[in-house]
Parts: sequence; structure tokens; C-alpha cells
Amino acid sequence: MRTTHSRSISEGGSSAAPSLEINEIQIAGYQRNIALRLYRRDGLRSMPVLLYFHGGAFVRGSLDDGDAAARYFAEHLSALVISVDYSLAPKHPFPAALEDAYRAARWVEAVGRTYGAGGKVLFVAGHCAGGHIANGLAFVARDRGEVRIDAQALFSPMLDPSMTCLADERRVASDISARECAASYRAYLPQAAQRLHPYAAPLESARLAGLPPTFVATAQNDVLHVEAERYAARLISAGVPTQVVRYPSASHERVGNDAQALQDAVRFFQSRLAPPAVTIR
Repeated sequence: MRTTHSRSISEGGSSAAPSLEINEIQIAGYQRNIALRLYRRDGLRSMPVLLYFHGGAFVRGSLDDGDAAARYFAEHLSALVISVDYSLAPKHPFPAALEDAYRAARWVEAVGRTYGAGGKVLFVAGHCAGGHIANGLAFVARDRGEVRIDAQALFSPMLDPSMTCLADERRVASDISARECAASYRAYLPQAAQRLHPYAAPLESARLAGLPPTFVATAQNDVLHVEAERYAARLISAGVPTQVVRYPSASHERVGNDAQALQDAVRFFQSRLAPPAVTIR
């Protein structure tokens, strides 16, 4: 996959935040060129890679919307963080965003070392629709066998186009409504059959085994927390190492940038990097 252009920005950090080098490039996506924003801590090479997917309910959002979370991961995880500007619906419906994500993952394998990628460990993370895309990429990677996803972190992911597991809007102060979710799913999945595809509707999938270890962050004030927690339970039943945490003071929009949720996700990823314990008898 050929890089068409790049832009480099050097940013000095405070004493509390490492200095980051940021590059923006374009690669060939599924239907159009897509932008990637790369975050790398100064002096680090041969790093794990984290692909990050911003929120926006499939129809909005940008690299700038994912900037705070991507920076946090880059500053605290010692990883090359790549934020993906995937295609948006309704102009680019399913599977455009998912295939953009897959092309970003393949780009990491082909070209990533030039930017500091180690080539051995690949994580994915995303918020809202970005969590849906990160999770879908884990399915695709498992099934196609060309990319290995080592762990994923999903922040208030949208996972159930049937919308049968929503929390009661009368009891949660959610900043995303069932009506908004329905409109977003119609835009991203315009054909009824698509809403049952396992990559688009993981709660409908009977094949969850073999997915990567998963961290799920949900928010008390979010109509989507029920479906995300049910999905976590199904992953556990399928033998997938899974950690799920509900943040009582967070909302759907805020949990993606919640300091505690991000810190917990970093710790989860770090646990996947740690060498296995050796028992001496």
C-alpha cells in the first residue's frame, strides 16, 4: 500500500507528558484514500502498534475527535498509536469502514517499521462506532488469518443493530438515544441482511472463540451499556479473556475520554505485553 503524502508535527510535552512526534499520511482505503494520524513518543523504536478508531455513530467523527484518547495511549502505553480516519456512512455504508480498518492493519505489517512499529504486537481500540469497527476488525483478522490482533479495548461500543438490549432511557441520563442509534444503524447497514452479519452484529454470532483478549468499558449513563456487558459475558462464555468495567459517573460520549477508563485500558494492554510468569518448582 503506497503512502501518498505525509506531514510531521513535533510537539513538546510538559514534565507530566512525554514529547510526541505526530505524522499524518494517506493510504489506499476500500473506496477512497483514508488518513492515518501516527503518534510516537520521541526516542522509541520497534514498538507495539495500537490502531484507534474514533466515535461518531458511523455517520460523523474525525481524527480530531479521537485525538485526546490517541494521545493518552501514546503517552502511557509506549506504543505507536495510529488513529484511522475510516469512511463514514451513509455515503460509505458497510463494509467500507471495516475494510478501511483492515487495510490500515495490513499497512502496519507492510510499512509500519518505517515509523517505529515492532511488527509483533497489534492492539485495537475504539469508542462508540469505533468500538464496533475495532471489534469487527478482530473478527476479520481471525477469519482471514493474515493479521493477528493481540488485544482490543472497546469503549461504549455499538454492537447490536437489532437494538434488543438497550437500557431503559427513563432510568439512565444517556447522551445518546435509541432513536439516534436506530438512524445510525440504518445509515451504516442499509440492507436488512447486513444487520445480521456477524461482523456487524456480534451479539448474533455463534462464533466468538478465537477473538483476542478484550477490555470493555461501559457507562452507567448510556443506553448501550446493557448490550456491551452482555457481549462481554458472551465472550467470557466462549473462553475469550475479558475484562468489563462500568463507570458510574460516565456517559456514552464521555467514557471514551474518561481518565480512569483509559488508564484501565492501558493496564489491560500492558498485561498482554508482560511475559508469562515462570513457576519454579
